Amino acid sequence: MPLTKVYQRVLGLLADRRRTITLLVLGNLCVAALQFLDPLLFGHVIGLLAKSDSIPHAQLFTKGGDLVGAWVLIGACGIGVNIAVAMGSERMAHRTRLDAISRCFNHVLALPSSFHAGVQSGSVMKTMVSGSDSIFALTLTFFKDNLATYVAVVVLLPLSAFLNWRLSLVLVALVTVFVSVTVFVIRRTQAGQRRAEAAHSALAGRAQDALSNVVAVQSFGRLQAEARGFGEILEGVMAHQFPVLNWWALVTVLTRASSTLAVITIVVAGAMLHLNGRASVSDIVSFMGFSTLLIGRLEGAVNFASNLFMRAPGIADYFTLLDTNSSVPDRADAAELEVTHGEVAFEQVSFAYPGGPAILSEVSFVARPGTVTALVGATGAGKSTAMHMLQRLWDPQHGGILIDGQDLRDVSLGSLRQNIGVVFQESLLFNRSIRENLLVGRPDATDAQIEHACRLAEAHDFIIRQPQGYETLVGERGATLSGGQRQRLAIARALLKDAPILILDEATSALDAATEARVSRAMANLMKGRTTFVIAHRLSTVRDADEILVFDAGRIEERGTFEGLLAERGRFAELVHSQLAEAK
Repeated sequence: MPLTKVYQRVLGLLADRRRTITLLVLGNLCVAALQFLDPLLFGHVIGLLAKSDSIPHAQLFTKGGDLVGAWVLIGACGIGVNIAVAMGSERMAHRTRLDAISRCFNHVLALPSSFHAGVQSGSVMKTMVSGSDSIFALTLTFFKDNLATYVAVVVLLPLSAFLNWRLSLVLVALVTVFVSVTVFVIRRTQAGQRRAEAAHSALAGRAQDALSNVVAVQSFGRLQAEARGFGEILEGVMAHQFPVLNWWALVTVLTRASSTLAVITIVVAGAMLHLNGRASVSDIVSFMGFSTLLIGRLEGAVNFASNLFMRAPGIADYFTLLDTNSSVPDRADAAELEVTHGEVAFEQVSFAYPGGPAILSEVSFVARPGTVTALVGATGAGKSTAMHMLQRLWDPQHGGILIDGQDLRDVSLGSLRQNIGVVFQESLLFNRSIRENLLVGRPDATDAQIEHACRLAEAHDFIIRQPQGYETLVGERGATLSGGQRQRLAIARALLKDAPILILDEATSALDAATEARVSRAMANLMKGRTTFVIAHRLSTVRDADEILVFDAGRIEERGTFEGLLAERGRFAELVHSQLAEAK
C-alpha cells in the first residue's frame, strides 16, 4: 500500500473528530505565531540595547519595559496554548487508538475459519496492536509537536521575508535541504523497511506458536531448536532493519550539519548586510532566533517523517487486516432465523476448501424436528465439514442448507448461531473463570440455571471442589482442568444455552466409562425435543440414533438405523466389526 494511501486511511479514522482537529489546528497556529513573535521581540530588545548610548535613559527604560512586558505576556500565552494543545492531542490520540484496536478486534473475531486457519494468531495480534499503537503515536506527535512546525514553514516563514528578505533566503535554503534529504532517504529505504516489518511479524508469529505449544516444546526437548529458530528470525530482522537505521542516522548527521551551516551563514551574511546598512542588529538577532527555533522544529519534523516512514508498513498491515473480507458475509437484507420446528435439510451440498479436493459431494438428507442424526465414517470423510457448514463457517459451492425452509445464506449469522448449541471434540475454554466460560452462550443465565446445567453435565461436584468454586480461573485453554473436566464444562455450556439445534462433536470422548454413562443420560434429556447431530467415531455411542449417515469420501454411502445398517452388512457393519476387533 503506497505511503500516501496509508495516511489517507489514517486521516479517515479522524473524520468524526473534525471539531477537535479544527481546534487543534487553530491552537497550533497560535503556537506558531507566538513562537514567531518570541525571537522578534528578543531582537528588538537587543537592538534597543545596541542603541542605548544614543537614547535617553528614561525613554530606554520605557521602551525596554514595554518590550519586556509584551515578551512576558506572549510567553505566558504560549504556555497556556501549549498546555491546551497537549491535552487535546493526548485525549484525541488515545480515543483514536482505542477505536482503532476495537474496530480491528471486532472485525477479526467475525472473520470465518477460512481466515483463521491460514494465519498465525501471534502475527494477527502483532498487526492489530502495532498498527493501533502506531496510529496513536503519530496522531499524538503530529498534533502535539509537529503541526506547529508545518504551520511555521508554510505560513510564518514567508512572513520573515518582510523583515529582511535576504536573510530569509537562508532559512528557505535550510528548509529545502531538510526536505530534500528526507525525501531521498525515504525513497532509498522504503523497500527495506517493508521487509523489516514482515520479519517482525514472523518473529511475533513464531513466538506465539512456541508459547501456545510450550508443553510439546518441552516434552520433545525442542528448547534449543525453538530458540535457534527464533534467533534466525531475529537475525533476519536485524539484517533488514540495520541498513534502514543507518540511512536515518545519516539524515540526523546531515541535518545537524546543515543547521550549524545555516547559523554561521546568518551570522556572516547578517554582519555583511549590517555593514552595508541593509540589516539592523535587531534583524540579525531575530533571524538568529528564527533559525534556532526553526532548526529545532525541523529536526523534530525529520524525526516525525522518519516515524511516518518506519511505521507505514505496520499501519498498512493493519488496514489490510481491516479490509479482509469474510467468506461468509451477511447479506444486506439478511433476515433473523426463525426456528419453528427445527427441521434441517441438506440439498445437494458440495464443497471443497480453496485450492483443495472435494470434501463434500452432493450431500442430501433431512433431519426431522426432534430427531437424532448420527454422522459416522473414517477420519476425513466429511462429517465435521458438514456440521461446520450447518454453523455457516463455510458456504456450499453448490446446493443449499435450510432450517425450517430458510436458506442459511439468507439469514444473519448471529441469529443462526444463537439457535445452535455445540459441544466440540476439543473443548474450547477461555482463560477466565468457570462461571464466565459457562455464560458464553447465555450471558443472562441465573445462578440456579448454571448450577442445574452443571449437575446435568456431572460437573457441579468437581467445580465446588475448586479453590474458588465457580469463580476459579481455568487457565489458557482450560489448562488447570483435566480433559474430562473440560469436556463436562463444555457440555454444561451447551445445556445452558438451550438451543433448538444441537451438535455433539465427540462430546463424550474425554470421559471415563462411568462418567460417560452419567453424562449420556443427561444428554438424552437434553436432546429431547431438539434436532440433534452426533459426530462419533465410537459407533457404540450412536446405537439409539434415529438415523445414521455413513460418510465416505465426502458422500453419504449408507443411511438407516443401527440395527438396519448392521443387517445390510455394508460399510457401517465393517466399521462396527473393526472397532469390536480392536476392543478385544
